[in-house]
Amino acid sequence: MSQKADRMKELIIKLNQAAKAYYQEDREEISNLEYDQLYDELAELEKETGVVMADSPTVRVGYEVLEDLPKERHESPMLSLNKTKDVGELLEWLGEQKGLLSWKLDGLTIVLYYQNGSLKKAVTRGNGEVGEVITNNAKVFKNIPLVIPFLGELVLRGEAVIRYSDFETINKEMEDAAKYKNPRNLCSGTVRQLNNEVTAKRSVYFYGFSLVRAEGKDFDNSREHQFEWLEGLGFDVVEYRAVKKETLEQGVEWFAHKIASYDVPSDGLVLLMDDIAYGESLGRTAKFPRNSIAFKWADEKAATKLLQIEWSPSRTGLINPVAVFEPVELEGTTVSRASVHNVSIVKELMLGEGDAIEVYKANMIIPQIAQNLTKSGTCTPPERCPVCQEKTKLAEINEIQYLYCTNPDCEAKRVKAFSLLVSRDALNIEGLSEATLEKLIDQGLVKNFSDIFHLQQYREQLVSMEGFGEKSFANLTENIERARTTTLPQVLMGLGIPNIGSVNAKVLCKKYRNDIKEIIKADQESLAEIDGIGPVIGESVVNYFKDEEKCRQAEKLLEELHIEEPEEVEDAVFDQMVFVITGSVRQFANRREMKDFIEERGGRVTGSVSKNTTYLVNNDVSSNSGKNKKAKELGISIISEQQLIEMAGVPSADFQQ
Repeated sequence: MSQKADRMKELIIKLNQAAKAYYQEDREEISNLEYDQLYDELAELEKETGVVMADSPTVRVGYEVLEDLPKERHESPMLSLNKTKDVGELLEWLGEQKGLLSWKLDGLTIVLYYQNGSLKKAVTRGNGEVGEVITNNAKVFKNIPLVIPFLGELVLRGEAVIRYSDFETINKEMEDAAKYKNPRNLCSGTVRQLNNEVTAKRSVYFYGFSLVRAEGKDFDNSREHQFEWLEGLGFDVVEYRAVKKETLEQGVEWFAHKIASYDVPSDGLVLLMDDIAYGESLGRTAKFPRNSIAFKWADEKAATKLLQIEWSPSRTGLINPVAVFEPVELEGTTVSRASVHNVSIVKELMLGEGDAIEVYKANMIIPQIAQNLTKSGTCTPPERCPVCQEKTKLAEINEIQYLYCTNPDCEAKRVKAFSLLVSRDALNIEGLSEATLEKLIDQGLVKNFSDIFHLQQYREQLVSMEGFGEKSFANLTENIERARTTTLPQVLMGLGIPNIGSVNAKVLCKKYRNDIKEIIKADQESLAEIDGIGPVIGESVVNYFKDEEKCRQAEKLLEELHIEEPEEVEDAVFDQMVFVITGSVRQFANRREMKDFIEERGGRVTGSVSKNTTYLVNNDVSSNSGKNKKAKELGISIISEQQLIEMAGVPSADFQQ
């Protein structure tokens, strides 16, 4: 069955990518016919195997906000693993037994409970004795099966993780001081959200590593057979290799070689006895089970000399300390810099220029300072910003000290701020790289956001700039003029309001009906009540618009722009209705326009037909497409584009084609 499970996962990825391209990016990756064919294939495989994944387009998990996370005591204590950094100790521990060597994933341990083929409960490890019930959040993990073809009770332990690539994307939208230090911290906060819509947006994955119970099943006394069975049910299990004493060292080397490019956070390996009965017969200590052991990478350290602490400003004014040291070789690469993260760590390490330090790569990837051998403590935060020379200030957030530049006109802030404004998710002006923006700011051509739309008057200066020319100027001018027509969410994204990314910007604009004045005067209490915003983001919005200069900049920018207004709708005629759109469109420009038409009237658009669907919109009502068939099976009405418009109460003569 693993081949079918693999094919299902492949189809889910392809269908979800196609739906995202179609509905969010207004482009087609595959034709409607191909989409329907793939959808039908997936639906047939789900019916055949009895497996339905959480992110399958054939289902949609509803979002829910909880007041708190209930606590629950585990049936038996969830113990930690004994650890070693010596491969020789691993060999001695394994002896003549067969073992399974796998990643030790760096996330949050979760226990899943299935009954009669459905996910019933998910609980965090907590303190090992008592965990938190996070069932609603687990249902929106990217790869957890909601339905499996096994009707007995099943209990499975595994690790919830956020991949490095997703971590970088999520962190980019957060205010500097609010950024998460690593994927594990982000995952921990995400899994324990009270609103599972937030969890759904952050791409959490689950990898099983221990089958606790499968009622009535026999696995020939083999953990590997358990893993194979779980994969057949649609679970992703932790990547592993079967080893014996002759192949153990080779297995460790295989993982060590792979970790540099592995996208899933890992902080070592786990060696597990394959023989279930033998492993359980070993019992446990007060702290550790004896049927498995963790292997922690023996971090390669190197001694070097600290040359300086470089203080690097960001667009929010946060000045980040970076250690610059004499170059050393670590894990096959040369490193000479390491982030120190904040002022508190600089003080704890008692850093000073010329200190003898030891550096290493955390998890063989991220350069870090292991220890300071000299501890001179002579490094102090600069009293003036290294870029603008204005005064700095120390701020304490959650008992951690950060350094900020107090100058609102600091060039470093301005370059980063302008860079965000012209980025793809904001005004999307190609040709304005950070290097170009630095030159424009240095020459005094750009001081305010609105100045970007007057660059054409500096033609002679621009074409004479290094790396520029007539063609570059013409392209830039054209791109700037094109950017004048935009949307309010893109403007909000570009203003650089802390914690406001493209998703939150859309939520705000929808709530306040595209009225920037209403957003500016909104108070923190009303903002906090908006789903997806909350008190922290609400405070960011209020504080941003309290700043008179920032308000002035925003107003002057808006004077240069043509904001596309959403169509005024008096009544939410589609309130509580769920629509699915398929087939070609005739009166709308594209499906995206139809989707906006529905959402502006209180409806919701999803990518697949389910029992929650109210209407399927398809101009070819008699089509034998997969979505039409599904709708007919479920008794869901199929309506045409014209019927949709009439339901909205918009006369055909008034409808803009």
